Amino acid sequence: MNAPVLVDSHCHLDFPDFAEEVDEVVNRAHEAGVGLMVTISTKISEFERVRAVAERFPHVYCTVGIHPHEAEDEPETSAARLIELAQHPKVVGIGETGLDFFYEHSPREAQETAFRAHIAASRETGLPLIVHTRDADEDTARILAEEMEKGAFPGLLHCFSSSRQLAEKAVDFGFYISLSGILTFKKAEELRETAEALPLDRLLVETDAPYLAPVPKRGKRNEPSFVVHTAAKLAEVKGVSAAELAEATTENFLKLFSRVPREAVYGA
Repeated sequence: MNAPVLVDSHCHLDFPDFAEEVDEVVNRAHEAGVGLMVTISTKISEFERVRAVAERFPHVYCTVGIHPHEAEDEPETSAARLIELAQHPKVVGIGETGLDFFYEHSPREAQETAFRAHIAASRETGLPLIVHTRDADEDTARILAEEMEKGAFPGLLHCFSSSRQLAEKAVDFGFYISLSGILTFKKAEELRETAEALPLDRLLVETDAPYLAPVPKRGKRNEPSFVVHTAAKLAEVKGVSAAELAEATTENFLKLFSRVPREAVYGA
């Protein structure tokens, strides 16, 4: 493909929001120049549904994991179980996992226990850890630092909207930072300043669809094709062309998500 190709590194195509038109959603993404999508697991009890979406489309991959919101209600899951499920060739990451102290739908202790199990699975498999963090910067940084001392593992902070300090710590750990439609929001000036300061070779783009549709689609159900708007804003913030931004973020994706073959993004 000669045209710039983007990757939506984080969406939820198995969610009911897309049940009636997932084929159309995937087709619209391709028409918009999105070469690949990663549909993210939030409940291990529903992993088969996530995997089925990835198996259905050649340019959709998936992850296995438990969102921190679900840490208490989902079956207690060991690193060994995550590793077992991650053997499927369509599984390219571990998560999403992490800490959410904004809603605290699950107790903090349960979130941390699950987080560390996912980290162990990432370290063992070499698959990137997809980290959700909200109102938990200090604890997220602490746990990542403690776990890095046991052995390095790859990963990213997804849908990033936290402090520049946490972003820079994550980059120091070798992590990537993934930016969503929040980057386009009027009140997100601090996030744009953080994105401007971060190295381009550590940035990815995502939708987190069906949530957080970017301007000019804000208020609508988000979908992978809308990642072009986030990418356009990031290109503006970084002072590069849309083509340069697409090439950089897609190459970053392929470095991090090493199980994804290059031809799955760009075509044979």
